Amino acid sequence: MKKSKKLVVGNWKMNPQSLDEAKKLAQAVKRATRGLKKTDVVVCPPFVFLSPLTSLSDSPFFLGAQNANYEAQGPFTGEVSYTELSDFKVDYVIVGHSERRKMGESDDLINKKVRAVVGGGMIAILCVGEEARDSNGDFYNFIKHQITSGLKDVSKKMLDRVVVAYEPLWAIGARESMSPRDLLETSIFIKKVLKDLCGTFSDSMKILYGGDVDRVNADSLVRDGNVSGLLVGRESLRSKDFIEIIKLVDSI
Repeated sequence: MKKSKKLVVGNWKMNPQSLDEAKKLAQAVKRATRGLKKTDVVVCPPFVFLSPLTSLSDSPFFLGAQNANYEAQGPFTGEVSYTELSDFKVDYVIVGHSERRKMGESDDLINKKVRAVVGGGMIAILCVGEEARDSNGDFYNFIKHQITSGLKDVSKKMLDRVVVAYEPLWAIGARESMSPRDLLETSIFIKKVLKDLCGTFSDSMKILYGGDVDRVNADSLVRDGNVSGLLVGRESLRSKDFIEIIKLVDSI
């Protein structure tokens, strides 16, 4: 059986500041993907840069969006629908990122977005993660709730169009990143939750890690943490560092 590819996602957030910078960054990353054998790469720029970057989308380099409205169209000022995104060769959509949750996105809203994205033929990157770890392990129930509520009413056959990105909020900007051992325990738990939801854990199901990833810890997080790849924030805006992370993942 052919092994599923790993995945590295770059979340540009509200960066860079110009279209010229966005093009240069995307082109540099795309060039670096030409020799990849085992890894797909996704860059998620701000909405305004998606159209100019559409021509670059070609396996193993894909475009992603940082958000989507679950409605196909209508009076929703400032929103971009999942159907509009699909017209711009967007293959992946980040849903439920911690920064969006802090802005007030509820579990119910996130679930609607997941169902809209996968129903629209794209892949949803469902972000989950606890704000803090407690000694008695209650944070595991929190993670389980985010996953099960996010995937409510998503059919089993559509679950292969969902990537779970684990982003522990306490690790972002911390003095020390999450240890690979702790990540391994959490990834095993997430796999069990997904297995309980669909009856089995398929190799096509991916779990990413996204908490303060850099070129120093990328290899150990993926290799020893037993995840399928990474969701990278600020380092994805530094082409040299992001490319090094991609190549490290591809070498595993």
